[in-house]
Amino acid sequence: MKLGRNDLCHCGSGKKFKRCCMSSLSKQHAQVFDDVDAMLAMKPNLTLDELNAALQHKVQDRNNQPHPDFCGVTPTQMANWLYAPFDELQWVTISTPYELLASPVMRYLALILDEAMAQDGSFKATSKGNLPAKLVKQASELLPEFAVAQFDRHISISEFAGSNEDKFNALHYTRVLAEISGIIYRRSGRYHVKKSAQKQYQAEGIQAFFKLMLEAAISKYNWGYLDGFEYNIDLRPFWLFMLWRIQSHNSVDQLVEEVMTAFPDLRQSFPTEDDFSSERSLSILIESRFIERFLQFWGFVTIDPRRYLNAEPVARVVQVQPLLKHTFQFTINA
Repeated sequence: MKLGRNDLCHCGSGKKFKRCCMSSLSKQHAQVFDDVDAMLAMKPNLTLDELNAALQHKVQDRNNQPHPDFCGVTPTQMANWLYAPFDELQWVTISTPYELLASPVMRYLALILDEAMAQDGSFKATSKGNLPAKLVKQASELLPEFAVAQFDRHISISEFAGSNEDKFNALHYTRVLAEISGIIYRRSGRYHVKKSAQKQYQAEGIQAFFKLMLEAAISKYNWGYLDGFEYNIDLRPFWLFMLWRIQSHNSVDQLVEEVMTAFPDLRQSFPTEDDFSSERSLSILIESRFIERFLQFWGFVTIDPRRYLNAEPVARVVQVQPLLKHTFQFTINA
């Protein structure tokens, strides 16, 4: 996807591309023209065609050089990670793990599908349009089987358990993803599993929907849906870069620093009169939307929800789970 000058910038600032991140690109272009000026000084008799060829070569050469602001990723590689469709991403292999028992999202989806299959493809929703209490109870009982269970949380504040769907964020998230993915739909007060999805589930099991659900989570689901933050900043374009970095060092603080360095215009998206610094605000967004309610919901990482222990701050460090490494294999040379 190529951004036009008047399109909204991908960083989520709400500004037009020409008045936001395009300025950073202009600086890079200026460096290329400086190189061309130097070339003309050495070879003043170059033709226009020769100049164009030299310019293209310089641009291509720069785009294929590791960039320190991108932690060694080249601009060409970064462009693919930011703009390419899910099935066209390069320098990473995304696989469907053979075993998905450790993934809350996929376990909850299996419960939804099993409930429907046991009733000829559909089951009754609550009067509010939520999943039935029986299914919510079954999903809550799965919590001890997940890595996140190591952090003892009262059921009233747990993301992975609840008395109904409204109080059970990970389950609600799964149901929304299943609808976005076209696996289930609600009609006449019942949740139905599409006929094609029923056949897939019978033939391939829950693995059939792993990549479909993952793509929906990355490109179609609104990451700000479950929080009350007023910042209209879309972190989704940066998900693969952030995943690559957090997998390499596990530190939330370092990740935030790397994101600010790679995409400096993100800092300008936060109101200056806010009580928190732009760095602190970005850190809150990344931890909440990317780490807790994406990576942790999927079972890719865990992070201690406690921020203080014995009056001392708890380091914001993730524990990478085997499922992440089984899903994403990076081949980036940096």
